[in-house]
Amino acid sequence: MLKWLLVFVPITIGLELLRPEAHTYIFITACLSIVPLAGILGRATEQIAHRLGEGIGGLLNATFGNAAELIIAIAALQRGLYDVVKASLTGSIIGNVLLVFGLSAFAGGLRYKSQRFNPTAASAQAILLTLAAVGLIVPAAFHHLKNYGPHQLENRLGLDIAIVLLLTYVAHLIFSLYTHKSLFQGGGADSTEHEEKPVSLVRSVITLAVATALIAWISEILVGSVQQAAAAFGMTQVFVGVIVVAIIGNAAEHSTAVFAAMKDKMELSFGIAVGSSIQIALLVAPLLVILSRFIGPQPMDLAFTPAEVLAIFLSILITGQVASDGETNWLEGVQLLAVYVILAIVFFFLPDFSSVRT
Repeated sequence: MLKWLLVFVPITIGLELLRPEAHTYIFITACLSIVPLAGILGRATEQIAHRLGEGIGGLLNATFGNAAELIIAIAALQRGLYDVVKASLTGSIIGNVLLVFGLSAFAGGLRYKSQRFNPTAASAQAILLTLAAVGLIVPAAFHHLKNYGPHQLENRLGLDIAIVLLLTYVAHLIFSLYTHKSLFQGGGADSTEHEEKPVSLVRSVITLAVATALIAWISEILVGSVQQAAAAFGMTQVFVGVIVVAIIGNAAEHSTAVFAAMKDKMELSFGIAVGSSIQIALLVAPLLVILSRFIGPQPMDLAFTPAEVLAIFLSILITGQVASDGETNWLEGVQLLAVYVILAIVFFFLPDFSSVRT
């Protein structure tokens, strides 16, 4: 239905090549370009999930959906824009567990009185999110409580914690894909539901890869113009990094998770939303810390601002409460969305990083 928006893909590329100074127009067309690409990625993921199980499908979607954030962050690392990198990571984490999961629960709840998913698997993922919060809170606390010592201590602390988080993510993969695979399979769609004509697995994987590459390319163009466009719209870099860039970068997860919930595939929807946040916190963030030692002007630490840490902690707290019983309804979706809107308002009124980070 939105395939006609694909016309904005060549328009965005053309503006970037021919009118690189037209940042506002590039920003708008890039946003419109990502929407249909996210839809294509979502349909390819559903085809793969239909063959490999909803748990693996959710993991694949989270992985490909986060590829854009990783590529954008690497480009920012090379320019030493560490504050922007951390803001986008924060936005991805809270956006997935509050906005994506909230929209999914709300949209699915309008069609079904309640939707269920495996509470054991949900509990395991909620604990991982809590671990991720600990991994971000400790460096931030160390940064704001220490009164002396060289900055190298923070870099070493961030590297050590990053390694622990990476090893924990590997353990999560073994748990979800091997030893306890059945917990993440999901029940699948009702056999009476009319499904689209099946597509071969190879074609679905190729479509997934191509859509991800285009999303990453367009997202990188978007980030290159987002600061100037934000200034034109009266937004701060804090709000842009945490809210705007995160929403656009996670467009793939948004569409796929919501559509899955509307088909009563809450196992897949939950796996996409929460699984993507887990990947950001336990895989992408630690990888960026390590990569910054090789491609950045200096090592990046894990000391997020108090506002970012508080937002992540509160998001994970309420998500764990909603998912603890393995059941959702439309009201719980509204509650998650309400928390996201509150946090968005706070970040909108926050000053830029130069004022909030010490």
